[in-house]
Amino acid sequence: MHDNNIKRLLNDIKSGQIDVDEAYAKLRDLPFTELGFAKIDNHRALRKGFPEVIYCEGKTAEQVKAIASSILERGSALLATRAGRDAYDAVCSICSDAVYHEEARVIAVDRRPQEAPVGFVAVLSAGTADVPVAEEAVITAEMLGARVERVFDVGVAGLHRLLAFHEMLVSAKVIVVVAGMDGALP
Repeated sequence: MHDNNIKRLLNDIKSGQIDVDEAYAKLRDLPFTELGFAKIDNHRALRKGFPEVIYCEGKTAEQVKAIASSILERGSALLATRAGRDAYDAVCSICSDAVYHEEARVIAVDRRPQEAPVGFVAVLSAGTADVPVAEEAVITAEMLGARVERVFDVGVAGLHRLLAFHEMLVSAKVIVVVAGMDGALP
């Protein structure tokens, strides 16, 4: 539950819109929601500023849909990584504004008020095969509120390809490097 939801709940009790039993039922789910196959951390947004992220690998489309529904009931943002088209279709059945980033395999919903980006993240990929994972990092950083620059295909083929971005890289607060199995940047 987000800070605003707690305040709204308390105001609803105060104004008589809901009674204590209804409020108790809502508060009971504060720490987590039990779905049988997963426990959804409802306090994550309160503690970290962003709700729990769904890692879709190994989950059925119906499980992703149930988790997404639980998260969206309590907040205005959703991020699901390693998601296939079937998971996206399932989420779309409950959320028409979900966006699928196919290359990154990420489902995103962002209903939060748009704010100016905070911080600057550079995302580098060593090779073109690393781009899908790099794009996942880009979308994640953007959802977390950062300004992001991409620097792709700057692997071991030549230091000059990386040095061309020196000024931008030194100005970044965070640099995410995706370097595949070789782990090779100059």
